[in-house]
Amino acid sequence: MSATQLIARAKSYLPNDRVQFVQTALAFASDAHKEQKRRSGEPYIEHPVATALYLANINLDSTTLAAALLHDVIEDTGISKGELEKEFGADVARLVDGVTKLKRLDLLSDEAESSNGAEPVVPTAEAARTASLRKMLVAMASDIRVVLIKLADRLHNMRTLKYLSEDRQQRIARETLDIYAPLAQRLGMADIKWQLEDEAFKYLLPRQYKSVSRMISRKRTEREHYTEDAVQALGEALNESGINCTISGRPKHLYSTYQKLQRYQSRGRKFDEIYDLIAVRVIVDSTADCYACLGAVHQMWRPVPGEFDDYIANPKENLYQSLHTSVIGPQGYPLEVQIRTAEMHRIAEDGVAAHWTYKQGDPENEDALFDEKLTWLKQLLEWQREMSGDEEYLDSVKTDILRDQVFVYTPAGDVIDLPSSSTPLDFAYRIHTDLGHNTVGSMVNGKLMPLNTQLHNGDTVEIRKARAPRGPSLDWLNSDLGYLATASARAKVRLWFRRQERHENVQRGHDLLTRELRRLGVEVPTSKIASKLGFDDYADLEEALGAGQMGIGKVLESVTENFPPVEANGSVPEVPAVLHRQERTGIVVMGAPNMLTRVARCCSPVYGDEISGYITRGRGVTVHRTNCINMRSTDDHDRLVPVAWGHADSTYPARLIVHAYDRVGLLRDITHYVSAEHVNIHSMASNEDPDTNSCTVTLTVYTSGVDQLSRVFTRLEMVEGVLSVNRANEGDHAAQAAGQ
Repeated sequence: MSATQLIARAKSYLPNDRVQFVQTALAFASDAHKEQKRRSGEPYIEHPVATALYLANINLDSTTLAAALLHDVIEDTGISKGELEKEFGADVARLVDGVTKLKRLDLLSDEAESSNGAEPVVPTAEAARTASLRKMLVAMASDIRVVLIKLADRLHNMRTLKYLSEDRQQRIARETLDIYAPLAQRLGMADIKWQLEDEAFKYLLPRQYKSVSRMISRKRTEREHYTEDAVQALGEALNESGINCTISGRPKHLYSTYQKLQRYQSRGRKFDEIYDLIAVRVIVDSTADCYACLGAVHQMWRPVPGEFDDYIANPKENLYQSLHTSVIGPQGYPLEVQIRTAEMHRIAEDGVAAHWTYKQGDPENEDALFDEKLTWLKQLLEWQREMSGDEEYLDSVKTDILRDQVFVYTPAGDVIDLPSSSTPLDFAYRIHTDLGHNTVGSMVNGKLMPLNTQLHNGDTVEIRKARAPRGPSLDWLNSDLGYLATASARAKVRLWFRRQERHENVQRGHDLLTRELRRLGVEVPTSKIASKLGFDDYADLEEALGAGQMGIGKVLESVTENFPPVEANGSVPEVPAVLHRQERTGIVVMGAPNMLTRVARCCSPVYGDEISGYITRGRGVTVHRTNCINMRSTDDHDRLVPVAWGHADSTYPARLIVHAYDRVGLLRDITHYVSAEHVNIHSMASNEDPDTNSCTVTLTVYTSGVDQLSRVFTRLEMVEGVLSVNRANEGDHAAQAAGQ
């Protein structure tokens, strides 16, 4: 049946000779796969036919359809590229060969996953997948039809994913959501993008998938009535204005509904209050009618401030054009309205595939601006030459290409596209590497702003450059400080540091690590840290830190690598009191699994600290940091017991000392930055020194370990006026004795 549909669809837009070409490819593929079946039990030919049918539904050329039908014959039937070239021409053979190479790397990935710890004879699963994706992206930059076939192939595989093992379902679904769906969006192919997302959503979050499906079904009738009222009212208004149009209501898809639901829940709103799950789409005849329709919509319903986007005057890089506005619609509920022409709608659904008509034998149909609009494809080839590692390359693509974009302006009025969350420093590196290295300040919309300011659509950015070359700062690579959002800019900074002399990098890394461990009060043998991170020599670790090849956060993870993760929503489980049993503190007393434990107030150990236990009469075991003065000075060694951190979800108290210039709002800013790290503040006290206009703020916080504590330190150091942040020392002996 699918084969019949494919040929019927091809006949609807292709000339007879090209339809015959597709039929020949279909017959060839059917004969090649005649003895093969899929895991579902259906004939194997159903898969390439389904792949080709999707591409035919978006009017792709006969060469692409033939390649889609034949895309598995080299790998699965032993037919050579030369045979395909002789039978169907060089273009078809090249496309099939490109898709085949990607499939071979997928198979390597599967073999690596199934090795069960045996000595691998192929690359690791992660390395194989990364190499596969890199090759696909580079092939796409050369001929975008390779990835169009791959996307259609992935869509049909996702629809039949239930026949695979659970671990492969999870791996393929995650890869689809992380790479293939964003890539489809970047190519402007909204239709396949939402289908890939919904299929991946089903396997990655099955409980949430079913929950959203039930909620949407339960409210369907109410939403349909609401949509009908909005469409009818808008249609009458536009007819009176003399605007010829087609209006339809478009429900959000399951995964996008889930994402919106998550955002609404964070604001305390319920599903019943979400009415902008419906977008009313208006298709008109011309661009002028788009703006006339917008005026009629705003005259009819009050627009929501700040919720208007003109993607007609400023198209997205994936070719998308439309007017978006949110209004207070019928019954006082918000409603999204999208306005576009029929041609804009075709491009919005099919993206770059809508521009492929010129490949069907009529070069005059080529869009002269097509290559210019997709300049980001050239970036893929540039990174291919510049970046040696597959992981670094894929990281750049994920952050710089597949993430949502913002559009900002140079002082001369040129438009620069950047990934969302980008900063003026990312902007500088996008303009020129030397400008980024020597940036000392930035102006955003005429105002002097910090280099880690997040940019928004429409911002005008001006970069202040140092008069003499100075090079980047190592702080720019600290993700907690938020200076760089783009992987390409971070790669340029790391490369700069790698080119510096080794002894300079070693000294810089030594200073950074020593300062971090000292302020956290952590004492770990240097050889232990180096070996955990795979370095033979501690100096090599310091060099990697100093050159920016490794962040300080990675080192802290090695100290606390066995600590349980935080909750999925980013919150940290609270511990309401100091005294807990081991399942609450996450502390194990060796040889006494049910022993009561408590965290000592004098030194407040947190997960990752080296700890010792002290038997306290009537109160179980008190846990101290090993370097606590009480532990070093005790003579009663019989009461010392070995303890270790367990794996329970717990938080631990830590006392911090913040020295700062006194000012209005200081305590408010301190609490804001600590809360932003999802850390609970147990107590806070402040002492002022009027003579120096300074103050000391002491606060006790509950953290999940030294890695999170380090992030809190970084946050607090960003507060205006803060001079230093340190972990509290043990204090006077009386207090220590009371703590023990």
